[in-house]
Amino acid sequence: MSQITSIIEELVTPIVEELELELVDVEFIKEGRDWFLRVYVDTRAGGIDILQCAQVSERLSEKLDENDPIEQNYYLEVSSPGAERPLKKQEDFENAIGKFIYVKTYEPIKDLKEFLGYLRAYTETYLEIEIRIKTRKLTVQIDKEKIAQARLAIDFSDKQI
Repeated sequence: MSQITSIIEELVTPIVEELELELVDVEFIKEGRDWFLRVYVDTRAGGIDILQCAQVSERLSEKLDENDPIEQNYYLEVSSPGAERPLKKQEDFENAIGKFIYVKTYEPIKDLKEFLGYLRAYTETYLEIEIRIKTRKLTVQIDKEKIAQARLAIDFSDKQI
């Protein structure tokens, strides 16, 4: 499937750049019996509207009709990545320093595979996330190659319910 997402990224990137938007992610996944091609876009400042998503969708649909890179039937969805946008590129992580994030690793680090906390540092080889275990704060260093998934998260710990 990564070959399909790479092809779609090549097709959609010029469209997104022309509209002065940012391509956040592309995924091609099967859910039940249906296939979905999902393209997530945003503005550089954050906060895309439905008209911008529609523009990308219409232009990408034309490109997909011309090139036809996907054999099976699928649904095309173009949307905002939402408040919990994925962190994939170096720029994503750099922009997330100081923000609350979720990280899932391929293997345990300090007996944990999932981390919720504040991104304190990011380098070419690792990131540091400050997590809370009960009343204690702990900074964990995670090598980049051990990261299975990373995204922004919402911190509800200081909210009154």
